[in-house]
Amino acid sequence: MNNAQTTFQSLGDAHEKQHEWAIDVENLRITYGTVEAVKGINLQIRPKEIFGLIGPDGAGKTSTFHVLGGVMEPDSGKVEVNGVTPREGRLNIGYLTQQFSLYPDLSIEENMRYAAGLRQVDLKDFKERSEKSLKQMDLYKFKTRLAGQLSGGMKQKLALCCSLIARPKVLLLDEPTTGVDPVSRREFWDLLAEVSADGVTIAVATPYLDEAERCDRVALIYEGELYKVGTVAELKKDLKLHRLELRTHRMLEKESQFVDKLLEQKNNIADVQTFGDRLDVLASDLDTGERIARDVASEIGIDDLDVTKEEPTLENVFVTTLKREKGDTEKVEPFKFTKEKSGKSGSAIKADRLEKIFGDFHAVKDVSLEVGYGKIYGLLGANGAGKTTTIKMLCGLLEPSKGKMELAGKKSDLRDPKLRQRIGYMSQKFTLYDDLTLRENLEFYCGVYEVPEELRKERMKWVLRVSELSGQEDMLTAKLPGGWKQRLSFGACIMHEPEILFLDEPTSGVDPLARRQLWTMISALARHGTAILVTTHFLEEAEHCHQLGFMVAGELVAQGAPEEIKRNQPGQLVEIITSSNQQASNVIKQKIDPWRVSIFANRLHVVLDHPEEETKVLLSALKNENIEVKSHKDIPFSLEDAFIGIVQRASKQEKTQVSKSSEDRK
Repeated sequence: MNNAQTTFQSLGDAHEKQHEWAIDVENLRITYGTVEAVKGINLQIRPKEIFGLIGPDGAGKTSTFHVLGGVMEPDSGKVEVNGVTPREGRLNIGYLTQQFSLYPDLSIEENMRYAAGLRQVDLKDFKERSEKSLKQMDLYKFKTRLAGQLSGGMKQKLALCCSLIARPKVLLLDEPTTGVDPVSRREFWDLLAEVSADGVTIAVATPYLDEAERCDRVALIYEGELYKVGTVAELKKDLKLHRLELRTHRMLEKESQFVDKLLEQKNNIADVQTFGDRLDVLASDLDTGERIARDVASEIGIDDLDVTKEEPTLENVFVTTLKREKGDTEKVEPFKFTKEKSGKSGSAIKADRLEKIFGDFHAVKDVSLEVGYGKIYGLLGANGAGKTTTIKMLCGLLEPSKGKMELAGKKSDLRDPKLRQRIGYMSQKFTLYDDLTLRENLEFYCGVYEVPEELRKERMKWVLRVSELSGQEDMLTAKLPGGWKQRLSFGACIMHEPEILFLDEPTSGVDPLARRQLWTMISALARHGTAILVTTHFLEEAEHCHQLGFMVAGELVAQGAPEEIKRNQPGQLVEIITSSNQQASNVIKQKIDPWRVSIFANRLHVVLDHPEEETKVLLSALKNENIEVKSHKDIPFSLEDAFIGIVQRASKQEKTQVSKSSEDRK
């Protein structure tokens, strides 16, 4: 019996009727006053399926989940969960909401006990289930810790335990990993795969498109309507477009000209997206697209163009589908710069052996990095790695314990008010005042950053327009959904045209379309000469950065361009498709480190340091367990795969060093 079966027993009673659909929705409509939030959608989800619902803020995802969870009634339409209405079947439905699921002043165990009481779980079952599930999610040793003291990943694992305590047949997850670091997100999704394999039907709304790749099927929802439903492979094929990655050593110099020239070829080029070290081009024909790219490169003086042919990403599907259905929804009103483009060279931000110690806790250890004008530097790491502490030191909000810093050429007095006017800072948790209106917040930041009086009104209007909040100036900021609040925060911190910009997780909770728009603006600022340091948990958006730094336990363990970091990964990433993914995953994890194995819908990703030898061993182990291997092949590392590998190897090395130091002291 595998781990998932040990933890989560079979959920179906033998006498109950089996239904073709675990969730069956026909012509669902939901209105709020005069606003039609969900417009007659039809949706069917199979038993034991992991189904992803992807869409922008306000698309109707949460409203749909409220109905499926029995929290609210639809205005019209048929909605059945396991053959009954959601209200009738609520005890068989687990629902992890987007905004509230835990009591921070209760311990892990107390939160579990409270959830069990609400779901009418008897004491004997509670003790057995809670102990097993907490051990499975590596939370048992922390069971007396208050929920408010947990990391983001631990909170989400606990919320999942609470949702599963009543052994639901259907599990609804509304953006369950927003703000959670990539390592914890992968662990969370591996747990979901185990839950699904044990018979639970899972519907999940997520803004992370790399997470959607792990769903059996996905649906795109926009303005209350469904546009595409199918497997990720089906959606990519249905796009009928091909993706080219273009690289050149002159990309920074030629990027704008290159993009404009490519977009003139509208008959063949469907989309061009900028990334830190490349352009992504969607073409209707691969050969024609490559010929056009090379002709344009030659025309503008690029003689070292490298072209790589790749399959479209899920983001390509999402954005292109909405453009086809609704017109060009990703047009971004450009920021009207009043200052001359910076021609400065050299370092805008520099850290030399930076350290920060809080009591006996070493938060940042010997960090050295450099960000030039016009460059975007991405600082990546798990929660608690030291990213935010590093940013606070670099922008002068926190004194370092050791090391040297340089900001806009200044090596001392980094709190100088004149220097502060040249810097923009968007913090992770606090930028806007919830008890002020949108207008009052923007007026406040105009004053703080000394935006010239003659520019303030137009700049405020621009922020509201790009945030899609025009006409809402008198709304209290507290009423804004997280995604809209992030967009407004970003606009507020760039109204003064900063030379240096610090962005701490600027797109957390922002939907894929708005996230792409934000990165369009970030790239425009960089092209105008702004030096940008950004932290993010979205590995796909980290590709927009020119340089990346990976932090583990306060140390910077790897730096380089995105493609360089992926290329330098040791070993090989292998994709394996089997007759039983979960069983195959369990078998392989007994042979190699568990972090090296991850489930992506109908396939496994396995990281092997010695692929030729290890592949034979793993295939033999699967055969011995009567698991059919349908295919296996080498695939390139994604940035997420690289991140997980770097973090896990560095963590293992640190534990080894700590253990050795402990032995030496003895």
